Amino acid sequence: MSGWRLLLTRPAQESAALAATLAQQGIYSSSMPLLAIEALAESAEQRATLAQLQSYCAVIVVSKPAARFGLQLLERYRPQPAAGQAWFTVGAATAEILAAYGLDVSYPAQGDDSEALLDLSRLQQVLAATVNARVLIMRGDTGRELLGERLRGQGVQVDYLPLYRRLLTYYPPEALLERVRGERLNGLVVSSGQGFVHLCELAGADWPALARLPLFVPSPRVAEMARAAGAQSVVDCRGASAAALLAALQAQPAPDL
Repeated sequence: MSGWRLLLTRPAQESAALAATLAQQGIYSSSMPLLAIEALAESAEQRATLAQLQSYCAVIVVSKPAARFGLQLLERYRPQPAAGQAWFTVGAATAEILAAYGLDVSYPAQGDDSEALLDLSRLQQVLAATVNARVLIMRGDTGRELLGERLRGQGVQVDYLPLYRRLLTYYPPEALLERVRGERLNGLVVSSGQGFVHLCELAGADWPALARLPLFVPSPRVAEMARAAGAQSVVDCRGASAAALLAALQAQPAPDL
């Protein structure tokens, strides 16, 4: 795996953590965060939702920022975890944040995406055992609607608790291609569909040149987006975790530049 030289595009804090993990495996990486995470201003709606938190049979937290910002609010308004309440996440890293707070959290062992979470047996058990089930989804101010739509299709009442927004980080034109060429990078990593969209926006006219590089994505949905946009070598890691990326890197040799 040491032949890989990767461009990381996650928000700064997450890129730094991923870069440290990759370095332990002898993998060079260069961080160019394409998204910045900004907490939403605390609102009366957020406080009202937390005041009725116990009324939800399940709480779904879709990302690490949602976990961090959500727990900050919980610490201020509900310092004790709701006893017996079931919490769910898409991936293990988000689950670790919640578990450290003392919450009863479950996540799919295979696949870090909404589809895998919806198939999780414990979530289905909780919903089936609850009359007039209500679910709260902690997330950013925008995001995929699949979770909410599918749950509502099962007769579940779904509420959202928006906690943060994602902002596109500014870079000068041609900065992306200059970074790739200057550091002899041979792979690109994105962790979400929005991250991929921003990658293409930043690349601009340079996208055809960058589209030849292997592109590591977290899910079949983002892989489909990338191929439709002209990416020539898309690797679906089936998850956004460092472990999923490392497994994908190990499965194929690094290209020669």
